[in-house]
Amino acid sequence: MSEHSDATHISGGTSVDDTSHLKQERAIRTRRTILDAAAEVFARHGYPNVTIKDIADGAEMTKGAVYFHFSNKEALAVAVTEEFYRRLNEIVSPALEGDHSSPSTVVDVLLRTAGGFRDDVYVKAGARLQIERPYIKAEMPVPYVGFTSLIVELLQECQAAGRLPESAAPKALARVLVSALFGAQHISWVQNDRADIVERVEEILDAFALLSVPAR
Repeated sequence: MSEHSDATHISGGTSVDDTSHLKQERAIRTRRTILDAAAEVFARHGYPNVTIKDIADGAEMTKGAVYFHFSNKEALAVAVTEEFYRRLNEIVSPALEGDHSSPSTVVDVLLRTAGGFRDDVYVKAGARLQIERPYIKAEMPVPYVGFTSLIVELLQECQAAGRLPESAAPKALARVLVSALFGAQHISWVQNDRADIVERVEEILDAFALLSVPAR
């Protein structure tokens, strides 16, 4: 008999590495289920009104299972907010495959972001959690810094390519556009549950002579 035993003989044909990998995958799926439930209830009810039990019920798990993955409600809020920014990057990524020196790319980024506010529960939750920052006793990402920087960079490329007047101030224009976008999503949320957010952003873009909204 060989001195080197085959690991697949352990535990009925499942190796220690395989077992560890399965446990890791299960833990990842469980954590995602909890985060999905947290995003849903944060988006619907707001941070101050949500309890760990609400999240556990939404995930169809026990409170103990939630606490195993997240130490408290604050940790869940931070995780959902981080996912919010990851989702924003994912949502605008297709637009960034185009010509960065074209104003139409800026338009595409803004409209795709508007669509995310309408359709993505993590984006809805993250936007609400950013408003409710004073209630969350944890360090939260500074709102919209990266998104504003992206718009600034795109507008600067437009200007360098001669597609934006030399008199335009890309940083100021970016701040105005971002403020208008996130203000519009908030008003659309409180008035119409964001059903008309894309149309509201199209109206903002129509108001800027420097940018044209493509046919949809």
